[in-house]
Amino acid sequence: MSGINKDILMWDETLFRDPEVFEIDYVPEQFNFRETQMRELAFQIKPGMKGGRPLNTVCRGLPGTGKTTSIRKLFGEIEDTTKKLVPIHVNCQIDNTKFAVFSQIYRKLSGHLPPSSGTSFKQVFDAIARILQKEEQVLLVALDDANYLLYENELNRVLYILLRSHEAYPGTRIGVIVIISDMDVDLSRVLDARVSSVFRPTEIYFPPYTYEEVRTIIGERVQQGLYMGCLSPELFELVVEQTQKSGDLRVGIDLLKRAGLNAEKRASRKIEREDICGAYKVSRYLHLASSVKSLKPEERTVLGIIARHAEKGGEMNAGDVYQVVRQETNLGYTRFYEIIRKLDAMRLLNLEYRDGKGRTRMITLRYNPVKICEYIS
Repeated sequence: MSGINKDILMWDETLFRDPEVFEIDYVPEQFNFRETQMRELAFQIKPGMKGGRPLNTVCRGLPGTGKTTSIRKLFGEIEDTTKKLVPIHVNCQIDNTKFAVFSQIYRKLSGHLPPSSGTSFKQVFDAIARILQKEEQVLLVALDDANYLLYENELNRVLYILLRSHEAYPGTRIGVIVIISDMDVDLSRVLDARVSSVFRPTEIYFPPYTYEEVRTIIGERVQQGLYMGCLSPELFELVVEQTQKSGDLRVGIDLLKRAGLNAEKRASRKIEREDICGAYKVSRYLHLASSVKSLKPEERTVLGIIARHAEKGGEMNAGDVYQVVRQETNLGYTRFYEIIRKLDAMRLLNLEYRDGKGRTRMITLRYNPVKICEYIS
C-alpha cells in the first residue's frame, strides 16, 4: 500500500494558523510605523480622558495607510481605561446620511438602534443628549471615510449638530475625528463658515508605507496567520511587490488570505505562484468592489450604463451618456450630473472638461468596464 503524499493537505487541515489576522477589521497587537500619528492622536484625545471636550482632528491619507487601524487601536485602549469618554467609530461609506450616523451613535450609547420608522431625527438626538447629560459622559465621534458624507452633502449638517450640541444641550461635550481618504478634498473650502468657526481641527497626515515598511507588515501577518513553510521567501517577495504596486496595504493582506484559500482548494500544503496571481486578480479590485457596494441603486444604474457604453469604445461625453441614461431611467440632468460628479470624487471615473463649442464634459472610466459590470450585477 502506497503512503500518503505529504504535500497533500488533508480535509481537516489548514494553512491558516490564525485566519483573523487577514480580516479587514483586525487590529494588530504590534502596530508599527504609525507611532508619531498615534502620539498626536492621543494628545488630541487627552482632554476627553479628564472630562473635557477632546480636540477636533482630521486624519488624512490614502486608503490603506493605517488611519482606521490607528483609531480602532486607540478607541480600544480608551474603552479598557474609562467609561466617562465614549468613543464611537462610524463607517461613513455605509452610514452616509445624517440619520444613519446619529443612529450609530444612539446604538453605542443605548445598546440598540432607534426604531426604523416613526422616529424623527430630533427624537434620536434628544435621546443621545439626554444620555450624555445624565451619565456625564464625553462623546468622541470618528467619522471614517467622511468624504462619503461630503458626496451626499451631509458633512456640514453632521458636523454642525455635533460641534454645536452644547448650545441646545448645555453640558454636552463632543469631540470629532474626521478621517479623509480622498486627497483632493479640501475641507477649508467645503465646510460652512458656521462649522469651520467651531471645528478648527489639527490635521494628522498618514503617508503611504515605504517598500520596507510594507515588507515588515506583510511579514508579520504571514508569521502570525500562516503555518511555517506555506509561503516560500521568493513568493513572499512577490506578495510584497504586488502590495506596493497597488499602493494599498489592505490589498496585500487580502491577497495573502485569497492565495492561502486557493492553495487549500487545491489541497496543497504550499502557496504557489498561480495561487498568488489568481488572488491578485480579485484583490486588486478591492476599492472597486467596496465602492460599488456603497452606491445607491440609481447610482449603480448610471455607472452600469456608462460601463456598457465604454465597452463599445470611443470617447464619451456627458451629454451623449445622459441621452442613453434618459432612455433607460427617468433621471433629470441635474441628478445625473450630481451622480457623475460623485463617481468622479469616488475615483470610479474621471470627469474632465474639454474646450470646444462650449465646455464639453468628457467621461473616462478608471477601471475595466467589463469588471465594473461584473461587480454591479
